[in-house]
Amino acid sequence: MSPKSCLGCTKCFLFLLNLFFFFLGILLLAFSFWVLFDRQSFAAVLGSPLLSLRLCSYGFSGVGMATMLLGFLGCLGALKEVKAMLGLYFGLLLLLLAAQITVAIIVYTQRAALAAKVAAYAEELIRSYPAQGPPGDPHESWDAVQQQLGCCGWKGPQDWEQHDGDGDGDRAIACSCLRAPNSTHGSPGVLPHGRCPTAAPQDTFPTGCKETVQSWLAGNLVTIVGACVGIGLGELSLLMLSMFLLRNLDSRYEKLLRGL
Repeated sequence: MSPKSCLGCTKCFLFLLNLFFFFLGILLLAFSFWVLFDRQSFAAVLGSPLLSLRLCSYGFSGVGMATMLLGFLGCLGALKEVKAMLGLYFGLLLLLLAAQITVAIIVYTQRAALAAKVAAYAEELIRSYPAQGPPGDPHESWDAVQQQLGCCGWKGPQDWEQHDGDGDGDRAIACSCLRAPNSTHGSPGVLPHGRCPTAAPQDTFPTGCKETVQSWLAGNLVTIVGACVGIGLGELSLLMLSMFLLRNLDSRYEKLLRGL
């Protein structure tokens, strides 16, 4: 294959990939606005608290805008052979890859400290859970975690008994720990919240959220690692393509193209 054909294939491949990422960013941004402005409908359908949906919409917005920016720089830089755009694209992509590797190393090396902080935060949520009245946003999110993961407390249902807000033992467990519908499950899709009278063991989720999360991570470890490695290899491929294009788009090549 001639150098001209090789460089033309690289430009076309880089352009198409970044065009896909550009439209993907638009879709993510549009979806985030949809979630942000129609949270009530999503809360009813997904059974998620409004705080979680708002945070998810912000996250989708950030990812969508970053994907659009990278796609725009890669598309225009490859199509118009603009070295400045390709250089900025390469730098941002390299920075993103370095940040992902740094986060992965920190999470792996500090996993014990992170697990301890998560446990302390969960226990604090249980300790401060209101005995009466509607819970706040953090407690509502914890209710969603217990319902969606099918767990109760951090270590188990006994966590709620240790931190009974009333002190009389009559309302010692969160309603989100119960399997069977109760008075707080007024309509489908509405998360249970508040405290309920202690139910029979068969009507309560028996395991704590710590064990459930650990089991989920162990069962999906290969998928998670595979996805991270795949994303990293994809970013590395884009880096190599953009660097190849940068190094070969010189003035002599542009003059050669004009003369052909």
